[in-house]
Amino acid sequence: MFMDSMKLKVTITGENVHNVGYRYFLMTSAIDQGLDGFNARNTMKGNEQQVVALIEGNEEAIAGFKKLAESQRPEHSLVSSIVFEDTNSNVMKTGEYAQVCTAIQLNKAIPLLLDMRDDLKEMKGDMKEMKGDIKEMKGDMKEMKGDMKEMKGDMKEMKGDMKVVRKNTDIIPQIHEEIKGMREDIQPGYAAQFRLVQADIRAIKERLGMS
Repeated sequence: MFMDSMKLKVTITGENVHNVGYRYFLMTSAIDQGLDGFNARNTMKGNEQQVVALIEGNEEAIAGFKKLAESQRPEHSLVSSIVFEDTNSNVMKTGEYAQVCTAIQLNKAIPLLLDMRDDLKEMKGDMKEMKGDIKEMKGDMKEMKGDMKEMKGDMKEMKGDMKVVRKNTDIIPQIHEEIKGMREDIQPGYAAQFRLVQADIRAIKERLGMS
C-alpha cells in the first residue's frame, strides 16, 4: 500500500541549470506523474546554479517523479548533483503553478510580440516601397524599349543615307576624267592666244624703235 501523501524538497545543482528549461521540465514530469503539488525556483549556492523544487503526492507518484528527475534532464544542462529530502513546507498546487508559469512566459513573450509587430510594420512599408520601385522600373524599361525602337529607325535611315553617299562616290572617277578632258581642250587655245599676244608686243616695239 502507498502512503496517502508525501512531501519532498528536490535540489538540483550544477554549472548550468538556469535558462535551460529545467523548471518546466520538472513541472511537466510532475503533471505526467499526477503530483498534487509542485513549485520550483532558481537560486544560487556560491558560484553554482541551483533549481529548488517542492513536490507533493502519493508514494507512487513521488517514486515516478524521482525516477524521471534522476534519469532525464533538459538539453544543454550541466548537473553535478540531485538531492531529495523530506520537507514540511507548503507546496503550491500543480495546476496553479502551471498557470503561474504560463503567465510568466506570456509576460516574457509580450516584448517579443511587440518587436515582431514593429518588424512586420516596417517590412510592410519596405514592400510598399519596393512595389513602387518595381513600377518605376517597369516604366523605365517601357521608355527604354521606345528609345531602342527609335534608334533602330534612325540606324535604318542612316543606312539608306550611306547607300546614297556610296552611289555618289562611284561617279567621282568619271568627274575626274571630264575635268582632265576639259584641261586638254583648253590648253591648245591658250597657247595660240599667247603666241598672238607675243607677236603684237613685238610689232609695237618695232614701231616705237624699241626692238
